Order: sequence, then structure tokens, then C-alpha cells
Amino acid sequence: MKNPGRPAGAGVRHIEVDSHHTGQRLDNFLIRTLKGLPKSRVYRLLRKGEVRVNGGRVGPDYRLEEGDRIRIPPVRMAPPDTAPAPDNYRWLNDRILYEDEALLAVDKPAGLAVHAGSGVATGLIEALRAVRPDEAHIELVHRLDRETSGCLLLAKDRSALTALHRQLREGEMDKRYLALVRGRWRGRGQRVRAALEKGRLQSGERMVRVAEDGRESESHFLPRHVYGRDTLVEIRLKTGRTHQARVHATHLGHPIAGDDKYGDREFNRELRARGLRRLFLHAASLAFRHPVTRQHLRVEAPLPAELQSVLERLDAEA
Repeated sequence: MKNPGRPAGAGVRHIEVDSHHTGQRLDNFLIRTLKGLPKSRVYRLLRKGEVRVNGGRVGPDYRLEEGDRIRIPPVRMAPPDTAPAPDNYRWLNDRILYEDEALLAVDKPAGLAVHAGSGVATGLIEALRAVRPDEAHIELVHRLDRETSGCLLLAKDRSALTALHRQLREGEMDKRYLALVRGRWRGRGQRVRAALEKGRLQSGERMVRVAEDGRESESHFLPRHVYGRDTLVEIRLKTGRTHQARVHATHLGHPIAGDDKYGDREFNRELRARGLRRLFLHAASLAFRHPVTRQHLRVEAPLPAELQSVLERLDAEA
């Protein structure tokens, strides 16, 4: 960004878009620039025309171009969060699966959110930026649930991010997960086409459900190994909806082990007795075209030891 002007909250700011932000949606740019401001407030500024680009009103989905001049009105910001201490997250460098000048693939551990928010002070993306201050423009290509481990892809510049997002939208990225599900799988693989809709419970907790008027969603399930009454399955996601693998698994009648939101309570209790302390869902591999060279790449993350030990115990009992 160029010419940031006066500090947030002190008055009108004018920001000139540089090459790092070319192609980014305006709403996403504002959410990051005005960190700490509720998203609802960001969209209100856009609806009222208080944010201007090159002197005119634009919608939240406007794609920024280099040289655009953004006017941001005075806003009252929350106090900035304390930046994560780099020394606390240098271990992330030991979880790099692939890296070059355009992108980075990380084996995300379960329990670490991909970004801050909703009571989470630091996510993987903030930690990586702290550990790698020379790569402040690194961005998430996609997301994983906090309790899901495995392959997570990040882009180092805007052009790589745009190219990888295009592959996601067009279904060209192959995302495969491993999950332990309830029940002895019958037959071969199954394809699930069940539209999904986001909602919230009265408590405010976010939930996703199958709904005819929801967003189109597709998952492919393939049994890999049967352990007595339970099955290890491979899940190939053709779309990337929130909680898609978990909701589609339950829709099939095979909820994922350790899923406290959509799973089976008794099944989860049985697996806890066998050492499972987390959601048994792991992003095992990603296959895609390199955004620059167009070469086919495949990155894989090994099944974590805590999940492998559960399978070994089930195998011994079978």
C-alpha cells in the first residue's frame, strides 16, 4: 500500500493500491486493513458509500487494480492485538511440505486455527507472517477447520493467489481427506450431492445443514479399510463448503469420529476410550497446477501419530 495517510481513527485516509493487492476483493482488503472493525461495520460503510474507489461508489466484490485510490472514512477501531511472538511459532518451519517463490504448503496441526478471530488471538497465517516478516503478503489459498490437520496451501503474491483461487472455483484442485467414520462400509464408493446452508443456533453457534436451497456441494467417499464396526474412508471434496466433509458424512449415516458438532455422541465416547482426543479428519493430499510454471504438483501430509495409534488399536481389536 502507498500513502497510508493518517492513522486509523484519526480522519479520512486515502490508500493507493500496489501490485500486491491487485485482483483482491475490496471487502477482503478492507477487513484486513481495518483489522478489529466488525465485518458488519465494513459492509455498512460500503452500502452507505462511505468507502470510495477513485472517487466513486463500488460494491464489496469490486476487484482492486494497481493505482486505484481508496478513500476510507474515519472509523473507531478496537485496540490492536499484540503481534504473535515469532519464537513461539518457529516450529512451523519444520512443517513445510513444499515451498518455492510463489507458494507454500504447510502440514497444519489440529488445534491451530488458520486465522485469528472468534476468540482466537493468533492463527497460522498471523504466526507465519510473524516468523517470516519479509513475506508479509502471504495469504491463505483455502481453509481448514481448527480441529482438522493436514495440507494447507498459501500463496506468496496476489497473482499466485488469483490463479489458485481460479483452480478452486473451476474444480481443478484435487483435495483428499482421510476420516474414520462410524459403521462398517457396504459396497464401493459413494458420491454425495447435497446442498449445504449455513445457519446459527439460538446460542449463536454456527451450524451447517443439508438444505435444498443451499449452495451446491459435492463429495466423493471411498472406503480404504474396515476396522471391525468402523471404516477409514478417503473423502474427495469437489467443492469447498464450510464443514462439508463432516456434514456429508453424517448425511450418509457415517459420522466422523470425534466430531462434537455433527457426530454421534456414543461413537465418540467409544473412540475416546481408544485414545482419540480430536476430530479424526486429516487433509492428506492436495494436487494442483503450479500457478507460474503450470506443472502438476501433489503435496501429501502423513497421518499424525495420534490418529495412526487409534487405527493400530482398532486393528488389534478387530
